[in-house]
Amino acid sequence: MKLEMICTGEEVLAGQIVDTNAAWLGNQLMDNGFEMHRRTTVGDRLADLIEVFEERSHRADIILVNGGLGPTADDLSSLAMAKAMGVELEESAEWRATLTQWAKGRNIALTASNLKQALLPKGALVVDNPVGSACGFRVKLNQAWFFFTPGVPHEYKKMVLEQFIPFVKSQATRQSKVEVTKLLSIGIGESEMAERLEQLTWPAGITLGYRSYMPYLELKLIARDVTQEQQSLAISQAVSLLGDGIVARNKDTLAAEVHHLLSERDSTLAIAESLTGGEICSQLVAFSGSSHYLKQGVVSYCNEAKTGLLNVQATDIAEQSEVSLICAAQMAAGVACANPNITTPDFAIATTGIAGPSGGSDQHPVGTVVIAVKAQQKIYCQMINITATRSRDYIRDLTVAIAFDMLRRAILELSPIADYSYIKRTDSTVYNLRDLLN
Repeated sequence: MKLEMICTGEEVLAGQIVDTNAAWLGNQLMDNGFEMHRRTTVGDRLADLIEVFEERSHRADIILVNGGLGPTADDLSSLAMAKAMGVELEESAEWRATLTQWAKGRNIALTASNLKQALLPKGALVVDNPVGSACGFRVKLNQAWFFFTPGVPHEYKKMVLEQFIPFVKSQATRQSKVEVTKLLSIGIGESEMAERLEQLTWPAGITLGYRSYMPYLELKLIARDVTQEQQSLAISQAVSLLGDGIVARNKDTLAAEVHHLLSERDSTLAIAESLTGGEICSQLVAFSGSSHYLKQGVVSYCNEAKTGLLNVQATDIAEQSEVSLICAAQMAAGVACANPNITTPDFAIATTGIAGPSGGSDQHPVGTVVIAVKAQQKIYCQMINITATRSRDYIRDLTVAIAFDMLRRAILELSPIADYSYIKRTDSTVYNLRDLLN
């Protein structure tokens, strides 16, 4: 069964908005054992819409059309489908009644623009939109079923989960069993990963896929009609070959993995950030439930904040600079222990460094980063050098990822300092927490 998606809208075609709806649909289909075969993006021009509908109707079995169902003049999906089918638009009495109740609940009068959303190709079947005013619908044209949804993400996602995927399942006669395992990595380049993996023999039915989104590289092991034993063999083979570079399984970010581990183990955390400017905290608090483990976060961007809030010794900054192992270690110790009103957390993270593009020196060039992680009574510190040809954002993003991975490894009782193939470590040490507090 061939599944396709047609994304509509000038703003999508012109790149004014990023089409996250399509990526989300691909993942949802894969999670349910289906694969998307093609995605087409088309603007809000009537002739182009008609042409795409007619062309794809001969080649796909089910097509989800996203967008173009609203009340404005450039919402043309219903009209284009009617013309492609050679039928007229007609008002859906069912959806007019829904719109009447929708307007009544908001104490507004229905306008011609609102009622436009009830005009569907003759013979179309209404697809309910329980959270919006634009209804979806489905029609059959030539070989394909077309399933129309609004483009508003929260409306579209609810309709996909509750109606589109059940419809796809109802139309499937025989589908391949497709399962995907996603292995998240840092510190491994795409060409290096491919060279390591593609020299091996993989079980029949296993396909490798790669997705790069800095600072991560995701390896997808796509299994089609493969036994659990073969899948496990393939996963073990990949993990063994890539070593410390694999940092999470079936998670999009290390923040998601760390959130899961801290929540699962009922551990607590405090964070002190200089270089990363609060980004570590921000990524964690994006998850519901982070308040259960996150004690506090301090952005100590200037040296006065480091000494005043975190008890970093001014003499150590003067002698070794704020971009030093001792400074990062004292930041981690301070955020964990300096506030007598906060119970000492199980773990702490600290970051400092030079993100550039200015501010570097011969001793500490741009891209010099120091990260510290407190675990029990030890503080593990490493200094790395991220090449200065990288952007400020890249240096900060990679620092966040490595800090999360150091924490992840500490939670799992592994050595927090790992080797990554393209990340150069220039120094490291381990401090006793008590020594730093005395």
